[in-house]
Amino acid sequence: MNFSPKRKASNIIMLVSAFVIVSLILWNTNSFFKKFKEEERLKMEIWATAQLELIQSSVDQELGNLTLKVMGNNTSTPMILVNEEGSIKTHNIPEERAQDSVYIQRKIRQFGSENEPIQIVQQGELLETLYYGNSEVLNKLKYYPLALLLIIFLFGTVIFFFFKTNKASEQNKLWAGMAKETAHQIGTPLTSLLGWNELLKSENINPEITKEIEKDISRLHTITERFSKIGSIPELQVHDIVEETEKAYQYLKRRSSKLVHFSFGSNIDHLPVLLNPPLYNWSIENLVKNGIDAMKGKGSIAIQIEKKGNNVNILVSDTGHGIPKSDFQNIFNPGVTSKKRGWGLGLSLVKRIVEEYHKGKIKVLSSNKEGTIMQISLKSLES
Repeated sequence: MNFSPKRKASNIIMLVSAFVIVSLILWNTNSFFKKFKEEERLKMEIWATAQLELIQSSVDQELGNLTLKVMGNNTSTPMILVNEEGSIKTHNIPEERAQDSVYIQRKIRQFGSENEPIQIVQQGELLETLYYGNSEVLNKLKYYPLALLLIIFLFGTVIFFFFKTNKASEQNKLWAGMAKETAHQIGTPLTSLLGWNELLKSENINPEITKEIEKDISRLHTITERFSKIGSIPELQVHDIVEETEKAYQYLKRRSSKLVHFSFGSNIDHLPVLLNPPLYNWSIENLVKNGIDAMKGKGSIAIQIEKKGNNVNILVSDTGHGIPKSDFQNIFNPGVTSKKRGWGLGLSLVKRIVEEYHKGKIKVLSSNKEGTIMQISLKSLES
């Protein structure tokens, strides 16, 4: 990722611009709310004046009709008119609720808190008091800034996760590129080692020595192939799961400490599955090495193959210290490790190989202070 000063400055400018825009929108909305509230106040004062004129115009019928017309136009602002004795004189509350005196009194208190009541006075004498609340439009406008902030927050969250995912994708590409470059760099000395081994054979060296060198060269070739496949979809072919598992078992057994006791068993002789041998063997190797680390280099490792229905289960067990049940899922996350110098990538890599590439499943079958059993499940090609 590019973290140059120019990039940082542009990010700061974008952040400040977004803050300024949001602030202007909120300020403008607040100003509009206040102006609309003032207009509603003016409308209700006109209504109160019309009510006073109606009281005064007991003779002038024409004035009364005009006043009634002004009063009749108020259908949007809820109001309750109370006389000097506290009795309800008129209102525009729905009739089905107006019969509830408790509801009416609650509305009067609510209107009084929302807007200052308008007193209708004649010659210094209080005749009536007009309580009115905010109209539906005003209430919606009042909550508009909150809705706007919520939308902005959700929009910002989407953008954040988009860039986070994009960053993770770029990091994955970087790691894949580094892995492929590593495979390429190993390939050059590997070819040279093949030539040197052929030269040793011509010098009448003990054949066992050159044979073991060939095995290690073959192993380096397998590792190179593994790294070259990172970041690309591996090709799956039909292979015997028993044979491939036993190959991985035999290799690890020969190159592990004598303090580790290995055992292998299977309830089937052979079973075809879609497999990429280098990546599958890498998974078995990681599980076995994790088991050896859990046993601190001394104990028993067992690999068992079982066919159950359309699946084949590969069980890798150890006699290590075990895994807490709360960590059964966490151990497959990148960076989770109990080793002081570990990177926590082994089991994460195994999970990706098994579940993403081979469409199988991996889980902690059981674990306690006496050991752990890891299970890989793959689809068999035979029912």
